Amino acid sequence: MRRHLLATAAILTVASGCDNVAWGGVEMELMPPPAAEPGTPAEAAPPEEPAPPPEVARPLLLAGTRDDATATLVVVGELADGSVVAATPTSIASGATEGSEWILFADGVRVGRMTAESVGPAEAYCPSTPALSGTLELVPSAAALERFLALPAAEVDVGHEPHRVLTDAYEQRVASLTFAQEAIPRLGAQWPEGGVLPTRQDIQAFQPAGTDAPTLAASYVYRDGFTVSDPGAGAYALFNMSSRQGGQFRETFQWFQAADSLGKGVPRYFNHFDWDGDGEGEVLLDVFGSDRRWHAVLEQTGNGWARAFESPCGIATPPAR
Repeated sequence: MRRHLLATAAILTVASGCDNVAWGGVEMELMPPPAAEPGTPAEAAPPEEPAPPPEVARPLLLAGTRDDATATLVVVGELADGSVVAATPTSIASGATEGSEWILFADGVRVGRMTAESVGPAEAYCPSTPALSGTLELVPSAAALERFLALPAAEVDVGHEPHRVLTDAYEQRVASLTFAQEAIPRLGAQWPEGGVLPTRQDIQAFQPAGTDAPTLAASYVYRDGFTVSDPGAGAYALFNMSSRQGGQFRETFQWFQAADSLGKGVPRYFNHFDWDGDGEGEVLLDVFGSDRRWHAVLEQTGNGWARAFESPCGIATPPAR
């Protein structure tokens, strides 16, 4: 027997202003979720991010050169927990001011002072880097010096010492050159026309606090120089430091920068001083890029030196292709 199914329509009606629903003769009521029982924990709100600590003005480290009786010193960074870090606006606003007094150092000793007579932007350096200028007051033994480091006078408790200049020795120069000749093929750099010796554009002998023998710093620069300018094709810079240890010379630091792949960065030794007072001297390097200059700091390690700071706005980047 064939059964016939009768399709019936279900009508959904909603009464205006009411949450009751009629469906097929069955009434349903839309109810809100039940309230939480007393003592039931509510969903935890995400914790608030802690506010950053307020900036504190810290001592600035300056470095610069002279023009006759006037010195112009630029801000390298600030001293925090014995290290150089990027200077904050708070430290700059507090320390880099007209009338501020600075103690000058060179080759590891105190050599004079300067009172800032003007403050302005440092030409050719990273943007927003301040420069302070003032009249030099130098001890007689430092009258011919050209490069200086400086710390705020209020932060210095160092007496004057006789200034002496170290002269590099022949065997030091030979050792440095040998290290460079070995490094260039190992690093895959192009061998210079005419050999490596003509590329040695700067050489300095010095002895930082905490070391037993003089150190030699040398910059080997190929198709480039200590200028803010575009490098030549295939240009690179090789900076090394070496000293006599255990009766022979040993390389204690090396910095190689190929301009084509890493961007231009040509370092040279600038000066040294134990500015954090830990008994081990630090070294400041002057670095030249395509469109600006900046500074880098080397600190002593157990068996040599390591790059501990480099101005963030000056770190070289690969050139656009």
